[in-house]
This record gives sequence, structure tokens and C-alpha cells, in this order.
Amino acid sequence: MVNKRVTRLRESLSERGLEALFITNAVNRRYISGFTGSSGYLLITATNSWLLTDFRYMSQAPAQAPAFDVIEHAAKPIETVKELLANAGIKRLGFEQDAVVFSDYSNWSEALQGIELVPVSSVVEELRMIKDDSEIAIMQDAAKLADETLAHITGLLKPGMRESDIALEMEVFMRSRGATSSSFDTIVASGERSALPHGVASARILQDNEFVKLDFGAYYEGYCSDLTRTVFIGTPTAKHREIYEIVLEAQMHALSEIKPGMTGREADALTRDIITRYGYGDRFGHGTGHGLGMEIHEAPRLSKLSDTILTPGMTVTVEPGIYLPGFGGVRIEDDVVITDNGIKILTSSPKEFMLLG
Repeated sequence: MVNKRVTRLRESLSERGLEALFITNAVNRRYISGFTGSSGYLLITATNSWLLTDFRYMSQAPAQAPAFDVIEHAAKPIETVKELLANAGIKRLGFEQDAVVFSDYSNWSEALQGIELVPVSSVVEELRMIKDDSEIAIMQDAAKLADETLAHITGLLKPGMRESDIALEMEVFMRSRGATSSSFDTIVASGERSALPHGVASARILQDNEFVKLDFGAYYEGYCSDLTRTVFIGTPTAKHREIYEIVLEAQMHALSEIKPGMTGREADALTRDIITRYGYGDRFGHGTGHGLGMEIHEAPRLSKLSDTILTPGMTVTVEPGIYLPGFGGVRIEDDVVITDNGIKILTSSPKEFMLLG
């Protein structure tokens, strides 16, 4: 059986002059093999694809990773790696430097004497940046579930509710409809706490006449969605309306202008320049967006520091914000796929200034 992801990985290894790659990152392992168990390693050479795991998964692994030779590893997995490399005549082994602690590296160096250990970065992650049709279909379902969750919770929000109870209700709703979990710790930030960009749900009680920022996502079939809407309970002041409309203008402008061939820096400027023009540039302290997929934060980044060129198949968030300490904050976020001509927006929740209560 041909695994297209293994084929692409081998091409990347060949370009880097590597004979083999030892994959220890659990997300990368699942992406390349399809295996979802809690323990396992991949060893990829030009001709072999091995999945090493323990006794618990010797039935599950072959079923989920039919393109791999599944091997029950020794008590020390590196001893099995050593044997496989020796039989294959491998002398240079790449390893994921960002996923390996120094103690593991030291143990591997001792066990694999005579084999050159070559640190590499983002080999699999670069492949993961470009989503195929099957991945995008799952991410569309995850985005739809986030939209449904928002519609559910906004129908319940009212003064007197606790932020943490709101987050729990959202989690239960997503899980009851197929999500494994939330994509990350749900942000429910009300009143002055809405000025916290990552104000995860607290014991604060919702009150009249304040923002409620909801930032959450569904982790569904191995992929994440990420949606933010800021709603208002009660009667907003002119200041509340002002910053909401600025963020909305910035976000809508970016959605209309982002296209392939643009750098992450250029995409970031689409929102940042508008917010800065209104005098709130210093109140927008994070990037316009980030890559999204099997992890909630992946490459590429839409930020002032990103020179990554946006390419069809990349999935990113677009999430400008304004945060005023002591007053409140607004963020509006959607998930999008870069297409040949522009973008496809996966999330579809309304963005007009929603007044509740």
C-alpha cells in the first residue's frame, strides 16, 4: 500500500541528504501513519516504513497504519531502532530536534554509536502546512461544530452566569456532537477581563453592560477549529461600539484581500494598518493569525515577523483585536483556507455587533 505522505516525506529527506528519520512527535506520527495510540515511534528510510509500539497496540496499529511494518519494540525502544538501522545499513539518522529532550539524545548517542545523529527541524511540519482535500473536509466539519456551539451558547448568555460554567456548557455541547474535546482551554472573558487576549474562563460573574469574548474550538477527528466572537450584554457605550467596528473593519478587509503569494507579514499588515490608523495600534499586540490543523497553533504565522509565502492548502486564522485594560476588548476570528485565487472561509458565524440580555 502506498502512503502519499510517506512518499512526500522521503522526497524531503532526500533533499536534505538524510538516509532515515526517527519520528517521536506524537502529532507528526499520527499525520504520517494514521496511528492514534498514546505510544509509538516511526522510522522512515528510503525503502522501509516502520511503526514501533508496545504490546498494548499490536492489534490497533496494523489496522490504523496498513502501509507500515508494525514492530513491538524492546523495553528500550532505541535498542529496536539500533537493530533496524544495522540491518538496513543506515549510518546517518535524522531526529526531530524540537521534540527531543537532552536526556533522550544522550541515551541515543550512547546506544547508537557509529551512527551519526542529525538534528532536523520542521520536516513533517512543513508537509502538514499544506492540507489535502480530506483534511479540509474534516476542518470544515470542526468549524461547523464551533459555529453551532456559538449559536447554542449565545442563546443562553445572561447576567449572573459564571464564565467557567459557560465554558463547561460549551465543552459539553461540542463533545455531545462528536468532538473529542475542545481545541484548547476555552476563553470566556467578560467585562474588564475581555481586555485579556487569553483570558481563560474564570469564576467571574457576567454583569450588565459589558463585553463577553468567546474564543474556543472543537477538536474533531484529529483536527482543530478556532472561533472568536465578542458579544455584548446590555446597552453599549459609544466607545464599545467604536472599538468593535474598528476590529470588524480590519478583519473584513483582511478576509477580502488575503491571497496566495502574499507573505505572512503582508497579511498581518492588512489588519494592523487599519487598527493603527484609528489610533489603537499599541492595543493590538499579537499577530493577525496563525496556522491551524492537527494542532491549534501551527505554521504559518500571519505576523510582523513572518516571511512565509501563503500557498493554496494552508489553513490559517484571521483574528485582529483591540484590548483596553480596565475597559474591555474585542477580537473577531475566522478559520480560512488559502485557495488558488484567495480564501475559503470555513467558519460562518455572524459578525454584526450582537447585543444580548
